[in-house]
Amino acid sequence: MVLLIVDAQQGITNPDLYNFPAFEDGVKRLIAQARKSGVEVIFIRHDDGPGTALTPGAEGFPIYEGFRPLPEERVFDKQFNSAFRCTGLLEYLDDQRQDTVIIAGLQTEYCIDATIKAAFEHGLSVIVPENANTTFDNPHLTGEESYHYYNQFIWKNRYARCLPLEDVLAMMEQNA
Repeated sequence: MVLLIVDAQQGITNPDLYNFPAFEDGVKRLIAQARKSGVEVIFIRHDDGPGTALTPGAEGFPIYEGFRPLPEERVFDKQFNSAFRCTGLLEYLDDQRQDTVIIAGLQTEYCIDATIKAAFEHGLSVIVPENANTTFDNPHLTGEESYHYYNQFIWKNRYARCLPLEDVLAMMEQNA
């Protein structure tokens, strides 16, 4: 079991996200429990390329300060929506004999969706904690509508186990 924190970067992790206080609190609690229980925390950063807010050297590129990785924690950089495409993450998980991923981060309808579906396609067991992913309003759906659509309809019992945060925290504690 590993905890993946996807794209929670300075440039996009802010109060404009749907239900930001619950998201921020939930991810902080997941990270703290993972570290306490010996569950590896892996961070994923998105690189949109030169001239963007999400590229190495830009202020928005680093992991959000509230979730900052420890020096020994792994960070994989990606250029596609899926955390598994051309990053080495799948090979790393295979080498570590990890078959379960807890996925949290940004944005629900983009990189979280792609990462969950890719993990499922690669045969991994996927767990999505409640309030541990979020997104912004877009021209078609509010952030709240996107969150509920994916967490309660698209992923649940198809691609992932979408569980209450407290249940996931207890699972990690039992892993210790």
